[in-house]
Amino acid sequence: MSTEQKIHKIYETMHQTYIEKFELWREEIMFGWQWWIGVFLTIIPWILWAKYRPKESTHRLLYIAFFVMVIAIWLDSIGVQLGLWHYNYEVLPFSPSYKPWDITLIPVLTIVFIQIKPNVSFLKKGILYGFLVSFIAEPVFVWSDFVVYTGWKYIYSFPIYTGIYFISHCLSTRNHFSRIQKNRDY
Repeated sequence: MSTEQKIHKIYETMHQTYIEKFELWREEIMFGWQWWIGVFLTIIPWILWAKYRPKESTHRLLYIAFFVMVIAIWLDSIGVQLGLWHYNYEVLPFSPSYKPWDITLIPVLTIVFIQIKPNVSFLKKGILYGFLVSFIAEPVFVWSDFVVYTGWKYIYSFPIYTGIYFISHCLSTRNHFSRIQKNRDY
């Protein structure tokens, strides 16, 4: 069997597995109380942030939130694909990451941390952020059965979330971007 045939066979198996997962999600998860919690966790934090955000920093904070979303989705997908954890009650079954966590809870918490007490040391805030997410938020999600850790420990998350905060803080302190220069070739 050629390499292309082997790859094709793997993708066929993955597709079949996805169809089974989608059917399970549609029949047993969608519109259940855990699904509704996920929907609210995806929407409500953004509404609250939009209401209480510092208006003059909106674009800067959204820039940081988008950065955090991309990193969170990417790392979450890798963890699921490596079999380190999986989710039981996804809001949308189309990717292996948990959307309320990756596109709302982590980005909103990050930008809230950045905007509250901006004069406090970013090192202290980053360590507190990493601690809260790794040792409080993650255990709550495990306890509530939204996520099942099969090869992951909370302590592994601490340096990752702390690093995400440090990079986010660094990005948030940029004073300006250079203007985009017109390319003569276009």
